[in-house]
Order: sequence, then structure tokens, then C-alpha cells
Amino acid sequence: MSKVFASLGMSLDGFIAGPNAGPDNPLGDGGLRIHEWVENIESWRERQSMAGGQSNADDEIVRENFNRAGAYVMGRRMFDEGERGWPDPPPFRAPVFVLTSTPREPWVRQGGTTFTFVTAGVESALARAREAAASKDVQISGGAHTVRQYLDAGLVDELQIHLAPIVLGKGVRLFDDVSPDLALEPTRAIHSPGVTHLTYQIVRP
Repeated sequence: MSKVFASLGMSLDGFIAGPNAGPDNPLGDGGLRIHEWVENIESWRERQSMAGGQSNADDEIVRENFNRAGAYVMGRRMFDEGERGWPDPPPFRAPVFVLTSTPREPWVRQGGTTFTFVTAGVESALARAREAAASKDVQISGGAHTVRQYLDAGLVDELQIHLAPIVLGKGVRLFDDVSPDLALEPTRAIHSPGVTHLTYQIVRP
């Protein structure tokens, strides 16, 4: 059965983005440091239409996630930050459903990516993503507010945290205001020099 999963980079002090994030400052002040480990791995470079890169444990995890995701859901803020910087084709290579309060016509890109803007809420966006993904999984991409909405609604099956060995000090935390009743069962931990990959299954009541 297909799953809904979220996969996010995080600093040691719990931030997934730095302060002052916006279209001119993606991931905020210092936020790009969280993802430095991914910049030179083969699977990520392939999705950026670049050659080369390392093939290692980090690469296997990123490649696995790209292969399993048949559709994506993201918040409008994440889309606004990425719209200027994503190449064409974008790295998703699958349908992306953007949660927003402002209607917009679908944005068709190369490689199988069409950004569809959904104004009817998180459940509507997920239903459309599930249909588009067919038998594959749906990834909730971010940002923090979007992932929290899906966690609070009980709609996430698996949470991946890619823990970078850095401290940001301030910014956007993933778990602020998440219910303390959220129960996580560790299922995998993979360590590498630049990051620790943690996978949790969401435990249903």
C-alpha cells in the first residue's frame, strides 16, 4: 500500500530553515548549510541536470526517495522560494500540488512536473496527489507549517529527518506547536560524515 511521507533536513537544534526566509533568501539565513551534504551526491546532481557526483549511502537514500515519490505536496511559501531557482526540468519529475489561498493556473514544466495550485485545503491536496501518484508514495515536501498540518491531521505515515551537524541558533522549527501526543517509532538510522538519516513510523492511536 502506498504511503505518505515527509523528508526534511534539520539542524541539531531543531531548525529546518533559518530566519528571514523568502524568495530572495531561500531557506533563510544559514539554512542552506542544513543541506550541504546533498550538493555533491550523484542522484541530486542528476535531478539538477548536472553530471558527476558521489555514489554513497547518502546518495542511496536520496535516490530511494526520488524513486518512491509519485507526487508531491508543498506549501505556497516553499513554492515561492523555489520557483526562481529550480531548473527546468525541476528536480521533482512528478506532479506537485501546492497548498495556497490564491488561485493560479497550473504551471507546466519539463520532465513530468506540473505545479497545480490547490485552494481547498490539505485533504483535498493529498487526495489529488494520491490519485496522481497511483501506486507510488506521496511526499509532503514542506515547509514546516505544511508538514505540521499533515502531522496534526494524522495524514503522515513516515517521517524522515536528515540531521546535519550544525547549529543555527534561530529560524523555523519543525515541531513548534505539534501535539505532544504525536508518537514516533524509530525504524532506521544511517550515519555518514555529513548527516545522520533518521526514519520514524507514525504510530496511530
